Amino acid sequence: MNKLLIILSAILWVGCSSSKEKNKVDENTSKEMVSESRSLRIKEKINDTVPYEDSVMLLGKANRKGLQMEAFKDWFNTGYDNYKVDSEIKEQLKPLLKDITITVFMGTWCEDSQRETPHFYKILDEVNFDEFKLDLITVSEEKTTPQGFEKGKNITNVPSIIFYKNEKELGRIVEYPIESLEKDMLAILSGKEYKHAYAE
Repeated sequence: MNKLLIILSAILWVGCSSSKEKNKVDENTSKEMVSESRSLRIKEKINDTVPYEDSVMLLGKANRKGLQMEAFKDWFNTGYDNYKVDSEIKEQLKPLLKDITITVFMGTWCEDSQRETPHFYKILDEVNFDEFKLDLITVSEEKTTPQGFEKGKNITNVPSIIFYKNEKELGRIVEYPIESLEKDMLAILSGKEYKHAYAE
């Protein structure tokens, strides 16, 4: 009888501990799944390419690394290296860019984007702009992305360089600057009246 009680107690003890253990495992699995789901949201696809004519184009979120791919690096590096930033305006831009975020919509297939985007990166480098505050969105010829990043942004021409402060749009340069990239940026960021090339 005593042996039977001991065996029953042991079974109950194992049953309880394994149940607690199972709950612990479920809890850990649940935490891992939440953590994985968060990291999937953070790790968005970047620098995706799709076929375009005899080559490829970037489509969706991109960054400078994407512009260094074989299909794009020649025009990007040449444009970047050959651009001379206006040093006087550069100094005026530095304090104005402190609380600014920027979104650039461009097409790697578009000559205007190929011209202005490397110049813009050169300016940002020379004013020590934090690249984490820059979103580069690469679009199709229809000015669209599979993820719909362009929705509600009124992207009619590229490049469109949009400046934000506290998530409010301050202004944008569309397709080409009116005076120069630096002068147009200065006008927008200092609150002067500025109309881009396609403003009504």
